[in-house]
Amino acid sequence: MKTASVKESSVISIDETQRPILESGDILVQMHACGICGSDLEKVFGQYGQPSMRLGHEPAGIVLDVGSDVVQFKKGDRVFTHHHVSCYDCHFCNHGNETMCKKYSETNLSPCGLSEEYVVPSWNVSNGGVLKISDLLSFEEAAMIEPLACCVRAWTKYSYCEGDSVAIFGVGPTGMMHVMLAQAKKFSKIFCLDVNDFRLDFAKKFNITESINSMDENRKQRILDHTDKRGVDVAIVATSSLKALDDAIDVVRKGGVVMMFGVPSKGAMINLDMSKVYSKEITLVTSYAASDADTKEALDLIESSQIDVKQLITHTYSIDDTQKAFEHAKSGDNAMKIIITK
Repeated sequence: MKTASVKESSVISIDETQRPILESGDILVQMHACGICGSDLEKVFGQYGQPSMRLGHEPAGIVLDVGSDVVQFKKGDRVFTHHHVSCYDCHFCNHGNETMCKKYSETNLSPCGLSEEYVVPSWNVSNGGVLKISDLLSFEEAAMIEPLACCVRAWTKYSYCEGDSVAIFGVGPTGMMHVMLAQAKKFSKIFCLDVNDFRLDFAKKFNITESINSMDENRKQRILDHTDKRGVDVAIVATSSLKALDDAIDVVRKGGVVMMFGVPSKGAMINLDMSKVYSKEITLVTSYAASDADTKEALDLIESSQIDVKQLITHTYSIDDTQKAFEHAKSGDNAMKIIITK
């Protein structure tokens, strides 16, 4: 079977690998679709700050085989598989920090989600890491469950009210998911900022307040003009750009929230005027990954048509063309979500 992996910086290798051995509680899945996300790009082209270098954690497919102890799944089931599942019994889990759990990072798909076939470990199978999907849901849509789940989790980190305003820095696939979540939560004003003209034009289709180039010298004033000079209630940084983080602090209102959602490179540094953060009483929060509870909510949002992820998928590539797919995703050239298919 073919498996994609990081060969060296900026280079992906497609290798023939042995099918992993199926243990009693495991399931074997044939990958039909797997998305490319910001952390994948950081692993290939940047300096990823987390220990795992496995590619592909947004896979969906069909169950090919099940271990002897598996009763809840069978061959032929259409499934989304979450790559990590926490223990729900440690100090972190008991404080709502499931993605910080040691077990969470240990429960990996084997060899990875970006493989023609992969094994889901028994822990994930028996603890909510595998979700059956309806026949009406395409595998490409199912591959969007995990990134939407990450967005869902981010929105649990702060308080907001109906009618609030939000500025979203970086309107790639997850940035646009934040746009759709803000609309679902009845935010009154949504500002999208990016340097990619295609994505700025794409965002305009979603009936947002304004689409603003991040290099526009009047970007802050344009937001103030729409918010009674206050600034936005929430600013979401859905990009690795630390300049965007600085801008977010600048345009959020006094007492507002800045969500750092995008994946920064390891060792990324920023000079912040902390007196501004302090005097404005800005709450700066981060959100890493998603729990299996978040994936369940994301699936519900997609299957109930509250969030239409189909419109974000612009390109698909075969696993043989993974290098091209990643380069395309990195450039963002006329693209939103890029999916690898079998």
